[in-house]
Amino acid sequence: MVRAEGLIYEYTKYDEEGQAVDTTRAVDQVDLDVKKGDFVAVLGHNGSGKSTLAKHMNAILTPAEGTLWVDGKDTKEEEHLWEIRQSAGMVFQNPDNQIIGTVVEEDVGFGPENMGVPTEEIWQRVEESLKAVNMLKYRHHSPNKLSGGQKQRVAIAGVVAMHPKCIVLDEPTAMLDPNGRKEVIRAVRALNQVEEITVILITHYMEEVIYADKVVVMDQGKVVMEGTPKEIFSQVETLKSYRLDVPQATLLAYELKKAGVDLPDGILTREELVEALCQSNWNI
Repeated sequence: MVRAEGLIYEYTKYDEEGQAVDTTRAVDQVDLDVKKGDFVAVLGHNGSGKSTLAKHMNAILTPAEGTLWVDGKDTKEEEHLWEIRQSAGMVFQNPDNQIIGTVVEEDVGFGPENMGVPTEEIWQRVEESLKAVNMLKYRHHSPNKLSGGQKQRVAIAGVVAMHPKCIVLDEPTAMLDPNGRKEVIRAVRALNQVEEITVILITHYMEEVIYADKVVVMDQGKVVMEGTPKEIFSQVETLKSYRLDVPQATLLAYELKKAGVDLPDGILTREELVEALCQSNWNI
């Protein structure tokens, strides 16, 4: 679905006269392979290049060097731009920047309308998309009256209504409270598992990536770790060296293991930890 080879992107800093004075390499020789139907999480601290990488997947940015393909189409080729943006939908941090309608259902129908979808089919897509994110009962509400998590789910529904093959979510929960984050991630997982939409989630919240098929860790523009959530979160010290946290259950299991408790590596959830503790032989 998404493949990158030797992807490089640099930001250029200009002085007051418009002369280039400095360049910063935000993405540095990135190779990536996302299969159709995958749920891939991209982790990294602020400034690691993950958001810049995300913008390449919708051809908002194009590579300075290397190539990125979306559904087999090179993002540098302008004649494929429309198809690429239909294939890969983007959801950003702030839902207020993405919601333009005064009524939820009108906002969700805006994308398909721009694509020239017949009116009858637009309303069908609106209903399907709002159902998929569990927001159908709010279809006649004003987005201004919704919570942050609800707004973000409406933004996701607006992308889903365009029937993309892939959704790229660039830190979609960064501005939400814990409940809002749970709502959004639950909706994203349902889209991946039920609708079989490829999901690429850019985040720095560790709990959000537990259910991903693959985790990619970025640092200083490079991919520094890649594997399943269990493989990645088994390496607590390595993650700390990249200024990243680990899920709370994973950290507790790691500290207990250091204290001599016989536990397996890569525990991700509270339930897994409880089960492992019940099966281990240890004395309090």
